[in-house]
Amino acid sequence: MRRSYKYLLRATSKQATALAQCLEDHRQLYNAALEHRHTAYAKAGASIRYGEQSADLKHIRGDDPGGQGRWSFSSQQATLRRLDKAFRAFFDRVKAGRIPGFPRFKGRGWFDTVEWPKDGDGCRWDSQPEHPAATYVRLRGVGHVRVHQHRPVKGRVKTIAVKREGNRWYVVLSCDDVPAEPLPATGAAAGIDMGVASLVTTSDGEHLANPRHLAATAERLETTQRALSRKKRGSKRRRKVVARVAALHGKVRRQRLDYAHNAALALVRDYDLIVHEDLPITNMTRSASGTIEAPGRNVAAKAGLNRSILDAGWGVFLTILAHKAESAGRELIAVNPAGTSRTCARCGHCAKENRVTQAEFACTACGHAAHADVNAAVNILRAGLALRRASEAA
Repeated sequence: MRRSYKYLLRATSKQATALAQCLEDHRQLYNAALEHRHTAYAKAGASIRYGEQSADLKHIRGDDPGGQGRWSFSSQQATLRRLDKAFRAFFDRVKAGRIPGFPRFKGRGWFDTVEWPKDGDGCRWDSQPEHPAATYVRLRGVGHVRVHQHRPVKGRVKTIAVKREGNRWYVVLSCDDVPAEPLPATGAAAGIDMGVASLVTTSDGEHLANPRHLAATAERLETTQRALSRKKRGSKRRRKVVARVAALHGKVRRQRLDYAHNAALALVRDYDLIVHEDLPITNMTRSASGTIEAPGRNVAAKAGLNRSILDAGWGVFLTILAHKAESAGRELIAVNPAGTSRTCARCGHCAKENRVTQAEFACTACGHAAHADVNAAVNILRAGLALRRASEAA
């Protein structure tokens, strides 16, 4: 199986400057390649492909030895492939009839990653293995950068990427052939209902709290963003406030990830089979319909619900849960969520009136009463077991 490892870089000030310049040169390469494609099609109706732009790299590097020529050829090819991937996704959306979204030029704050496609080609993980107490990664044009390796790397390092988050630099390793770590069987199965009041509610009646990390930081964020709005663009003071805003958002992101890892691990340890809703989170968090002249109904309420769903981090949690279940040898099933919150887990009667309040369920047919999320989790588990039996029969 494949797994990613993310470590903090302990770069010196000189190395941090080199990393920033590397990122900037790759951003300029991306924008120049995008401009090349745009101009060629606008002026001559010609479509430029990755192969042509990759072939031009040799001349670009030769003409700019102190700039583009300093960095790894493979990492620059990876940046061009990144642009090619954006164009392929654009054409796929056009064919599917969705809103296409043409690839955009990357501003300084919108390009934060450089990738090296192969360990040993312009980069080297654990470049000083003889060092007794520290781990280093070597990057062409930057040097040997110390890594805060808080856990061991398993498997074979395939790609290496460097990412900037605020004022911090991270190295991200993508590893193949990572051995699975199966957990002992428990013989238990659970359905889980995702929510805002509780992040997860299991069919056994257990509730995992929603810590609402963004809401806890909202006041500090609001104060800092008000200060940002008063600063002059391009000024040193504005850059400092931007860094503070980024640091606050980074802290919220790390808190959300840490909580999701712990919650997912607890579920994987307790259950052999976990069934969850296949939630269309993107559709659920869309803005309220309407226009500026005729806005939709309950716009403020919809915006608040969207913010709560995104703060809960359903997508992050389900992604982490899938990875941990695969590694532990657990079975994970996604089911259609339609009707699970309105259906009685005892008699199967489905009606809108069954859901009395957000937390209370009372069946209008048989009188069954339960916590609404627990009732939904039981229905989710049954739907998952039915799917598994159908697949086994087929």
